[in-house]
Amino acid sequence: MSTIIEIDEVNKVFATGEHAVKNLSLNIKEGEIIALLGPNGAGKTTLISMICGIVSPSSGKIKVNGLDVIDDYRKTRSMIGLVPQELTLESFETVANSIKFSRGLFGKKSNRILIENLIKQLSLWEKRNTKIMELSGGMKRRVLIAKALSHEPQILFLDEPSAGVDVELRKEMWEIIKNLKKDGATIILTTHYIEEAEAIADRVGIINNGELLLVEEKKELLSKMGSKTLTIELASKIKSIPKSLSSYHLQLLNNGEMLAFNYKSNDESTGITSLLMDIKKAGIKLADLSTSQTSLEEIFVDMVNK
Repeated sequence: MSTIIEIDEVNKVFATGEHAVKNLSLNIKEGEIIALLGPNGAGKTTLISMICGIVSPSSGKIKVNGLDVIDDYRKTRSMIGLVPQELTLESFETVANSIKFSRGLFGKKSNRILIENLIKQLSLWEKRNTKIMELSGGMKRRVLIAKALSHEPQILFLDEPSAGVDVELRKEMWEIIKNLKKDGATIILTTHYIEEAEAIADRVGIINNGELLLVEEKKELLSKMGSKTLTIELASKIKSIPKSLSSYHLQLLNNGEMLAFNYKSNDESTGITSLLMDIKKAGIKLADLSTSQTSLEEIFVDMVNK
């Protein structure tokens, strides 16, 4: 995949002295979904605003399809669809007219078929003649996505797309985003919902205090940094862990009914085989075994607290 967005050593310092984005570099590939994960105030929205040309960087360069976002603002902005965090819509306008209006803002000719397809794609067809003020929060979010796609951009930015949306609608939103990727869109979303990044992203970037702490393929991130836990259910309780097992750093759980062993899933040797042999030698009988993997949430908390 070719690079569609290049961010090179970008900084943003506001007049108040706040250093919102610090020396950030990132390349975004065409056709991928990348989730920028971070707590509120981490610098995610500021970064998106700079890529969209809404805010100018204090230093550094940002290019979209090889064009500078400051020098070629109109061209780069026409390639981008932005779904803001705030539900800013024309309350007294109908759904269909609001979407048509957004297309016109980019100087695009009227295209009834495209607008109708967008409305259907986002399950808004029955609401097309409804005033926006009468819609639920989830429906308003869909209208914002339709408006952002109305001028046929190559790139879609979603700033906290699931904010204020219940769990069921959140999962529907994820399906919409996955379908947009299938249609060839490059999607960048900011979120503080860990499960959102885990469910739909190809890559995950973690931002905190204006710094990009890491960016990794989601699967690689989980395998590299995520440890696994082997939980060993014992046939009978033990009062303490035998000294012969001290090198495994086991935890005794459930009043002596279970042992827990942490290991790295990508290590050449996990140590599980030798552990089970040594447990047998110690005269401890097993009832059951199970494994669980560290979640993205635990990795995220670990990174931002360093």
